[in-house]
Amino acid sequence: VQLQAYGGGLVQAGGSLRLSCAASGLTFSNYVMGWFRQAPGNEREFVAVISMRGGTIRYQDSVKGRFTISRDNAKNLVSLQMNSLEPEDTAVYYCAATRLITTTTRFDYWGQGTLVTVSS
Repeated sequence: VQLQAYGGGLVQAGGSLRLSCAASGLTFSNYVMGWFRQAPGNEREFVAVISMRGGTIRYQDSVKGRFTISRDNAKNLVSLQMNSLEPEDTAVYYCAATRLITTTTRFDYWGQGTLVTVSS
């Protein structure tokens, strides 16, 4: 299984970025997909999760109304649209896959991470 996250970069506060994660080696539509992030010195934390067909979505409170998770099962792709970015959003962002929806880090597969830096 491979999860390849991309789309990170440097953006000014108030700006937007779109992260994507391409999955291979698994039946994508059978997996719940999530995004997590880890800032320097912090533990990895939940950001957003989307169920197999997209009918159930959960967000961390701090990103509600700013971030949108979506998936395209035909393309084996999960995305995270991030708007109104804040310096506190600076972190390495990881995509992950699991069989049961959860907001914990108990995911089966993890991508390598993509760095998002938000300057003030």
